[in-house]
Amino acid sequence: MSALVHPLLAERGVRHGFGVRGVEPPGDLWRPRQVHGNALVVAEGERWREPPAADAVAASQPGRGVGVVTADCVPVLLASARGEWVIAVHAGWRGLAAGVVESAAGFLRARRPEGGWVAALGPHVGPCCYEVDEPVVAALRARFANDLDDALRPTRPAHWRLDLGWLARRACERAGFDPARVGVLPDACTACDPERFHSHRRDGPGAGRLVHFVVAGADPRPNARPLDTNA
Repeated sequence: MSALVHPLLAERGVRHGFGVRGVEPPGDLWRPRQVHGNALVVAEGERWREPPAADAVAASQPGRGVGVVTADCVPVLLASARGEWVIAVHAGWRGLAAGVVESAAGFLRARRPEGGWVAALGPHVGPCCYEVDEPVVAALRARFANDLDDALRPTRPAHWRLDLGWLARRACERAGFDPARVGVLPDACTACDPERFHSHRRDGPGAGRLVHFVVAGADPRPNARPLDTNA
């Protein structure tokens, strides 16, 4: 097995990977202490003594890798048109309600206002396996308003199936990304696929974590590895 990649990033020469069970990520990633919020930090200067609390981490120094971990939440990897700026985002329902994707997208847009930004969404719990209740829906409604309806399917009284990936994608579009430049890995529900993915919803508090990463600066290798949904 190997980490999954998405063509939107690969075709731009952006080195990246979405985590798969048993696959080791690069050893020098800058990772924040994730808190389900909307803060973003920049991986610059000397290595952090203690990881700062944030759910998005950006880099522009060539060769510097940043990453986040998930066990059902949505990993979102953002890049400028040529990969000079990259951002890794951890987006669970709390982070989506707090606007973490919009925060990261706005940061990238401010640094590369010429456009061409891309976003790729990695393995996460799908609506097939993710039921939520009224407090979750109310928190998300405050940010997404009527857009939220397209991400919900009723199941039983005051409960719905929630499509986290749809919301993360919509958040990118609302932040100004071209829908054609926002991609989602197919057939990558963490709860449905125990061979490839860890899942908190499936395995409980003892679940492992998937590490997702993206590296600033175009990948010099002539042939970036294409999307492999069978890895």
